Amino acid sequence: MTTSPQRAGKAPAWTSYGIDVVRGALIGTAETVPGVSGGTVALVTKVYDTAITSAGHLISGVVRTVSDLPRGKGMGRAAGEFRSVSWRTIIPLLAGMFAALLIMASLMEVWVEEHPVQTRALFFGMVLASLWVPYSMSKTAPAKDSSGGHAPWTWKDGLAALVTAVVVYVLVSLPPGDFEATAPVIILSAAVAICALVLPGLSGSFLLLTIGLYQPTLSAVNDRDLAYLGLFALGAVIGLGSIVKVLQWLLEHRKRITLVVLTGLMAGSLRALWPWQTDDRGLLAPGDHLGTAITLGLVGFGVVVAVMVVEARMTRKQETSPAA
Repeated sequence: MTTSPQRAGKAPAWTSYGIDVVRGALIGTAETVPGVSGGTVALVTKVYDTAITSAGHLISGVVRTVSDLPRGKGMGRAAGEFRSVSWRTIIPLLAGMFAALLIMASLMEVWVEEHPVQTRALFFGMVLASLWVPYSMSKTAPAKDSSGGHAPWTWKDGLAALVTAVVVYVLVSLPPGDFEATAPVIILSAAVAICALVLPGLSGSFLLLTIGLYQPTLSAVNDRDLAYLGLFALGAVIGLGSIVKVLQWLLEHRKRITLVVLTGLMAGSLRALWPWQTDDRGLLAPGDHLGTAITLGLVGFGVVVAVMVVEARMTRKQETSPAA
């Protein structure tokens, strides 16, 4: 697992907290855009492992609190789980995420509606560049038949990624739905959408759009509809509890194949971001705003490459700096 730099040595400088707030803001912004995965942004900014591991410990702590306290066993086991959470990373991440969600919800509602081709083109370039992150991480993760170190993909890895990409391609090709926003539908939709948050390549906003609850959810955020948001939060908690522990175990014990599958997830999700589509998500040949779309796609690609270069330099600097 990737160790958060805040836990490796002395307490982090304020700049580290600021960087994590920005990372959280990028993740939150991504979650407001249909087709763009917050998990992808977490992978690119190198906080995915830390976030999943911390969420797993937090869920275990809550479960042990609920099970141990009524039986008089105290908070010992739960406290151990809570101490394992990388709070110095998670708290700034969450602060940035929630701030971005509140700010970007209204902006994205207008931008996605009025400039769909340009929006998809920008994020198509970003996700395309982001494919390098899980792919490169999977090559450095030990394979079953190796002793560790760098190992190229085998044909089995390629097949697993291809099958995953095809499945996701089909899923994101489904036409939008239109469900009534009843309490069960909101809870179930939130559970599914929050699972997409922690799976790079799957967009929670896109799944909400497929179900037909994207606009109602954005409106609830903008209008501060606490009843709707409360039901959505309940579904989110249910979704997180059902998938985060599984992902935590996979990243700890089956990291290589997990990253291979995540690469396929992201590749298949590019179908949702093709700039020219019908209202029912049928693909069209390049047409309107071609020059702008190409430019924005290149800008998105370049932004992600720049972020990866900065992250790589920061990582090398942390690895070569003397331990405190």
